[in-house]
Amino acid sequence: MKIVDVKGLIISETNYNDSSKILNVLTEEYGLIGILSKGCRNLRSKLRGSSRKLVYGIFHLYYKEKGLSTLISIDVISDFPKTVMDLEKVLYASYLLDLTRQVEKQTNEKNILNLIVASLSKIEEGLNPQVITNILELKYLDFLGVSPILTGCAICGSTNNIVSLSETAGGFICSNCYRNEGYYSSKAIKLLQMYYYLDLSKITKIDIDSKVNEEITKFLDNYYDRYTGIYLNSKKMLKNLAKLK
Repeated sequence: MKIVDVKGLIISETNYNDSSKILNVLTEEYGLIGILSKGCRNLRSKLRGSSRKLVYGIFHLYYKEKGLSTLISIDVISDFPKTVMDLEKVLYASYLLDLTRQVEKQTNEKNILNLIVASLSKIEEGLNPQVITNILELKYLDFLGVSPILTGCAICGSTNNIVSLSETAGGFICSNCYRNEGYYSSKAIKLLQMYYYLDLSKITKIDIDSKVNEEITKFLDNYYDRYTGIYLNSKKMLKNLAKLK
């Protein structure tokens, strides 16, 4: 084993033995790796506060290419304190971590870490977590190779008279091809296209009508169900939260 310093985000954690944890950490250099945090559940452990989900920082560790690496220490960059104290933000963050883990399994994209950290940072700053989630979901579809067609009609290719969205067709629908696919407003159509090109890290303000948010969320939920095969319990919890509002 060699000692390495690597920037990463703890995606999940599992108790190990009586006092330790196994941390699943997303890194840019090595992808998703397992790290043993020895004794971190002991009250006096220096690793106790930082060995948990949603901690982003520089991990100093004994790296093992195959099997578990061993944690030495963490220089915390952010542990998203406002997020972990807010139930709604926690539910969104948990879903995004679960989704990121599934996407990482299916792609070798190096930018995943930057995208999930930017998303969590914007939620921490107080931006609408539903909007941030939708933007990241759309970008992940590109990584999965099943991105919806947002440059023209998904059926005929026309860029004129785009009137709706179709999960079945896989994107925009023009007036000539529309066949009762359902109603999506012009605002939802334009925003979905804008989300695809937005740089998450540069967003400073979001003010979008809640009905439009729901339209976009509905489209992306149906699209994920149809094209990705990713079904997460954390997503069900978000839907239950929405019903309580």
